[in-house]
Amino acid sequence: MFLGNSFGKTLDIMHRSMDATMFRRAVIANNLANSDTPNFKRSTVTFEAELKRALESEKRTSIPAALTHRAHIPFERTVDYRDVRPKTQLDYLTTAKNNGNNVDVEEEMMTALQNQMSYDLMTSYVANQFTQVSMVLR
Repeated sequence: MFLGNSFGKTLDIMHRSMDATMFRRAVIANNLANSDTPNFKRSTVTFEAELKRALESEKRTSIPAALTHRAHIPFERTVDYRDVRPKTQLDYLTTAKNNGNNVDVEEEMMTALQNQMSYDLMTSYVANQFTQVSMVLR
């Protein structure tokens, strides 16, 4: 209904970001649950940087390259923000404990707190947007 305007796009981006924070919450919980498992490697979630690149690719205005053959690769491709998905990455480079495990409980708890605060901020923003729509409709 609202996807053709900035209001709808903003809500869609917020919805996708909130889904990513919920996914990150599950990954953090898994890391904490396996903090004593030997040779367990922690996982992290990447989403925001990819979303930023996709949104910036929509704004780029450059001189288009002439593609004279179907096998030519264009210089710049626009990325649709709706194709960006949260991804997990394993951290194989660090080891925090002698048993090969690299989960630092304090770091995971801080990440969980930051993730929860981001989610709370996004829910407040979405609620505020709908409050403004409600005020306009009255």
